[in-house]
Amino acid sequence: MAGCTVLVTADRRSGELAAALERRGATIRHAPALSMVPHVDDDTLVDATARLIDDPPDVVVATTGVGFRAWIEAADAHGLADDLLGVLDGARIVARGPKARGAVQAAGLGADWVAESETSAEVAEVLLSEGVQGLHIAIQHHGAGADGLDEVFAKAGGRVSPLVVYRWGPAPDPEAVAASVRAAAAGEIDAVVFTSAPGAEAWMQAVESAGVLDEVLSRFTTGEMVAASVGPVTSRPLVGRGVEPLEPERGRLGALVRALVGHYEDADSVALGTVAGPLVIRARVAVLDGQVLPLSPTGVEVLRLLAAAGGDVVSRDQVLDVLPGISRDGHAVEVTVARLREATGRRDLVKTVVKRGYRLELAHS
Repeated sequence: MAGCTVLVTADRRSGELAAALERRGATIRHAPALSMVPHVDDDTLVDATARLIDDPPDVVVATTGVGFRAWIEAADAHGLADDLLGVLDGARIVARGPKARGAVQAAGLGADWVAESETSAEVAEVLLSEGVQGLHIAIQHHGAGADGLDEVFAKAGGRVSPLVVYRWGPAPDPEAVAASVRAAAAGEIDAVVFTSAPGAEAWMQAVESAGVLDEVLSRFTTGEMVAASVGPVTSRPLVGRGVEPLEPERGRLGALVRALVGHYEDADSVALGTVAGPLVIRARVAVLDGQVLPLSPTGVEVLRLLAAAGGDVVSRDQVLDVLPGISRDGHAVEVTVARLREATGRRDLVKTVVKRGYRLELAHS
């Protein structure tokens, strides 16, 4: 992913995600669309946990991995972890997806059933089909709420104990989010990574508020910018707007990183073959034969123009059109091309076509 600028929209585990992408050569831009507000010291959570220990549930629904882990950590901070784990071990645990199951297993417990679709609707469908009349059901809420599970089970005769472990809050830095959507619209971002549905919705709302929806959707549609989502649930706000995101086969951050790396490896395999090696133009940099070129933004745009021509001649006027300012001085073109040749280290890469313009020298097949 050398030369790729990746926008990370997540708050939680963003450092882990960013580090994994940076190890693969990406440049990270961080703009969390939402914040995660934990309830570790919330009296309500502690009281609800204590009541659950005194009145054990028949069924426990774990809706998110991060929420379940935070619940155990909060209980541990207040000396309740051992009692809580004992109660959970005696209940039927239902996990809303693989990440929740992973957190359950990390706590030394086992999930009795997992909703592979990662939806609360599947959890509701299965439990209601089995019958919940008279059952005590504890539901660990996630940041966006319980998706109606409380009401559905209560109406069906269940006794529900909700546990709010964390909630979604506003963006830590709204201006950073606003700047990120402008950058995405302007072509400065190669990929945008989403790890939660609320976060994806919040970022897309920021896109709409900035008035750049058409530009962002266009870049996603053409493939100039990649939307990468951790799974189908996270993807819904994107799909609802006509964006088809890249998704891993499994809903894990590691799998998401591998899917994104694989996407760019495939893209690089069809890079433009030049006499100096494969050429790939990213949002803000150019990569020649695996090396990021030391080019100014103007140099990148001129090289992008030449690459788009696929070896055909690009006129001086076309080059002038991408140079900053309004000058039509042909000398500016000569200077730009000279700097381009110097940066690539190959004078034969950009050929001068007398009285016509310039072209890239492609590799002979």
